[in-house]
Amino acid sequence: MSLKISEIVEFIRMHRDEIMKDWIDRFKKADAQSISAESDQIDQAIAAEYVNILIEWSKNKEDEFSRKIHEFSKRIVQLDWPMDKIAQCLHTFEKILFAKLLEKQIPGDPLELLSEIEKVTSPVNREVFLQYTSSYERTINLQKMALQELSAPLIPVFDSITVMPLIGTIDTDRAKRIMENLLKGVVKYRSEVVLIDITGVPVVDTMVAHHIIQAAEAVRLVGAKSLLVGIRPEIAQTIVNLGIDLSQITTKNTLQKGIEAALEMTNRKIVSMGERR
Repeated sequence: MSLKISEIVEFIRMHRDEIMKDWIDRFKKADAQSISAESDQIDQAIAAEYVNILIEWSKNKEDEFSRKIHEFSKRIVQLDWPMDKIAQCLHTFEKILFAKLLEKQIPGDPLELLSEIEKVTSPVNREVFLQYTSSYERTINLQKMALQELSAPLIPVFDSITVMPLIGTIDTDRAKRIMENLLKGVVKYRSEVVLIDITGVPVVDTMVAHHIIQAAEAVRLVGAKSLLVGIRPEIAQTIVNLGIDLSQITTKNTLQKGIEAALEMTNRKIVSMGERR
């Protein structure tokens, strides 16, 4: 007959020091290149906390136990360990515990023993992986939001003149972001002229052109004018070959010429100091 969970927990408590020593030694061997006095202390602290949680879990109320596991898991995630290191460390503990139980000649079926060990460790391990996954997803979402903001920025360059520099491919999701940022930016900066700079857009096909035309029309509806700048020769040739009609949009081949045109549209121009004299 195999050990009960409570008996395994008691075994961990009685052999805590030797289990901890073997586990820390495995830590050091697995991560020999990054070992330092500080990392060694962290490893020992994390290992001690993990073992203490396993020892004390049967004594605590369920909600208190869940809180301790949650706090421990958050600390693991904050260490910024990769998932494979976390999984390896937790699995190594189970192997060490299993080996110690066999070494002490504990009676019972080894397969049943492994199953009972897993029942002891799984509540903590499951929460650690859940916290890691949640933290990873939050990080990805924050990065995605930041990239979305950067993917279609509207930049004021002169009073009532703004520029939206576009770099990379434009898909449907990004086109929506461009439209939103354009309309919000026109109102925010009280823009009279918006320059849409496609110098960094590698390909302008029918779909991209359609999105640009829509954006220009939306800008017009909120009382501003739009200029399309950065049309390279190969892009111009593609537009002609595809039969795309941009006749309703003012176009310039460079951002500099676009800004000059925007200044003229707002009754201004750039003059040299010599001309002013």
